[in-house]
Amino acid sequence: MRTVHTDRHRLRDPRTELSGGELVPPYECPARAETVVARVRERNLGEVLEPTEHGLDPLLRVHDAAFVRFLETAWRDWTADGHRGEAIPSIWPDRDEPVAEPARVEGRIGWYAFSAETSISEGTWEAARAAADVALTARDLIAAGDRAAFALCRPPGHHASRARFGGYCFLNNAAIAAQAFLDDGATRTAVLDVDFHHGNGTQSIFYDRPEVLVASLHGDPAHAFPWYHGTAAETGRGPGEGANRNYPLPERTEWAAWSAALDHALGAVRNFGPDALVVSLGVDTFRGDPISSFGLDSDDYPRMGGRLAALGLPTLFVMEGGYAVDEIGVNAVGVLEGFLGA
Repeated sequence: MRTVHTDRHRLRDPRTELSGGELVPPYECPARAETVVARVRERNLGEVLEPTEHGLDPLLRVHDAAFVRFLETAWRDWTADGHRGEAIPSIWPDRDEPVAEPARVEGRIGWYAFSAETSISEGTWEAARAAADVALTARDLIAAGDRAAFALCRPPGHHASRARFGGYCFLNNAAIAAQAFLDDGATRTAVLDVDFHHGNGTQSIFYDRPEVLVASLHGDPAHAFPWYHGTAAETGRGPGEGANRNYPLPERTEWAAWSAALDHALGAVRNFGPDALVVSLGVDTFRGDPISSFGLDSDDYPRMGGRLAALGLPTLFVMEGGYAVDEIGVNAVGVLEGFLGA
């Protein structure tokens, strides 16, 4: 299995994250991707390729143009306004009242953010653009005949919606790749999100779309970020009714219960009959993850990969979360090796 990755992810190296009322070193850090790519090479998983540039058009297929322009200019505007720290939203519009997008970046950042833990720092836009190119280049490999490919994206993407960032995510790499499959001739695509946190951005982007199935296994939103969305009752809207499946699970869920939910989701994917599968691969389901609360062990991840392989679909793995830095490489590559071994 070939991996697409770029050192440009290092351009995003924020100093601050708002957590528990404190500014702490960010859990989403460059070491995450470095650990995974080191494990890919150690295990001789396959060739590691640089991404090719795809321009803005694939991004604009899933994101609003004004939002993309904001991300492109936010850091420049923030520093030009004299702010010395990293860009963190501090106010949000009341969307029950008539509102208008502010002109100054201090107001605009709250317009486009849904949460405050994710700062914008120097290099954020460049790294996010590169991550989208990683996903698109890995998708190109599958379009050219590869059975599977691994897009080692950083920053992650599944919390980013059409016009909102947060949860460490700026551009929705998995959604961009799924849309690219459709634009390249696929009639149906499925996105299976196995990250601990609900893929609220992916759900939002495709919620009224019948040609994309989105299925997400995640911590119950009553107890886990991003809160508010991810209940089993959310099944799509209008033409997309029935094409959204959520599997919220309680804290301390271990493999037996988690894999049972996976089997249900895999059944939904089979019944949907997609031409390709995009897996939002988060390994923060690991019992040692510092900001999640499931109980999977490292031995469980190859079993996950084997079950994904049984679908027999062209499969794009897109890296999402996983914050136990010492184990993230073992766990992420374990899924890929389980897929290949099956």
